[in-house]
Amino acid sequence: MVDLMAREDEADIERMMSALGRQARAATASLARAPGKARDAALEGAARIIRERAPGILAANAQDMERAAARGLSGALLDRLALDEDRVDAMARGIEGIRALPDPLGRVLAEWTRPNGLVIRRVSVALGVIGIIYESRPNVTADAGALCLKSGNAVILRGGSESFASSEAIHGCLADALSDAGLPREAIQMVPTRSRAAVGQLLGGLGGCVDVVVPRGGRSLIERVQRDARVPVIGHLEGICHVFVERGADLEMARSIVLNSKLRRTGICGAAETLLVDRGCAATHLRPLVTALLDGGCAVRGDAATREADPRVTPATEADWRTEYLDAVISVRVVDDLEAAVRHINKYGSGHTESIVTASASAAARFLAEVDSAIVVHNASTQFADGGEFGMGAEIGISTGRVHARGPVGAEQLTSFNYRVSGSGQVRS
Repeated sequence: MVDLMAREDEADIERMMSALGRQARAATASLARAPGKARDAALEGAARIIRERAPGILAANAQDMERAAARGLSGALLDRLALDEDRVDAMARGIEGIRALPDPLGRVLAEWTRPNGLVIRRVSVALGVIGIIYESRPNVTADAGALCLKSGNAVILRGGSESFASSEAIHGCLADALSDAGLPREAIQMVPTRSRAAVGQLLGGLGGCVDVVVPRGGRSLIERVQRDARVPVIGHLEGICHVFVERGADLEMARSIVLNSKLRRTGICGAAETLLVDRGCAATHLRPLVTALLDGGCAVRGDAATREADPRVTPATEADWRTEYLDAVISVRVVDDLEAAVRHINKYGSGHTESIVTASASAAARFLAEVDSAIVVHNASTQFADGGEFGMGAEIGISTGRVHARGPVGAEQLTSFNYRVSGSGQVRS
């Protein structure tokens, strides 16, 4: 009897998810015809409705917080889940920032005329239907829905079970704003179940209705998505980010950048996990940097030279150079020169974000050119690896892949293109 019920439940979920896929695919036709002003009107309405319904959103979030606390979620996870008036207003402001962006659709990316008179244009178009799977943070519901709408994509959102009530409340605001603007509510849909079977259905592509999947969450979620998805995936597995203090670095600038890169927020993918110090400045820079990290509450795991700088440093193992701590822990190594730093980063890094601190323009130019990562920074913190900081309004995540999108994935990165060819009766011989 239990097995039969499980099969019935699974069949129900499959039917429900198939319906979501068909509705999303149908909504793409309406979005393709809708002018940018209509999409912007929906975004403007979504920001207004979120502010108007803030008490209801906060009440739903209180339910989620109560359940999460009862389940024993950690303080860090509870902080990600929690909403207050400022965070709700930040969601609305984020949507307004996305609305203010130029329309990413219909842009002529390139144009040329062939000798036979054919005019060929490469024009930006929406990807189609996007499935977004995320954990904990209910604000992702607003960011992801708004970015997909701005870029003319229908989206199926599958939030974490711990943020179910909060996400539903936020999604209701987006759906009502779509209706008010004369657009289909089905352009932004929320998976209405906590069942993990729904994730499997989404990863399967819903019978060809889903064009791409974007995961946003912890390692276990992203590993599952990358392993099980039957459609293209945009995202990253880890953020093993580095700061390299080159021999031409100003010490005070280096100290500020290193501390911010590591300790501003330790649990985000743009947090630095490894500090590399050029042997050419180690005598003057290594000890002050290590001391500043330790005094700031950060555990340091280092090579022999780093351990000599401060007795509080513990030995680093080979595994440390490949570890995303997401905590107040950093690995530190002294490298011979810029070439050795680049070699270390390209070997151990995850292709996310790396920073060089130096006053040498030539060293910076070489680092930026030779480090194989999605984001490479000169004289600034790795924690600027964020779509909002890049002027994109918001982002769905950071892509470390090399196909389609790389770096922060905003509205522009959620588009593709087609070729539009204009002739005057030409035929091919």
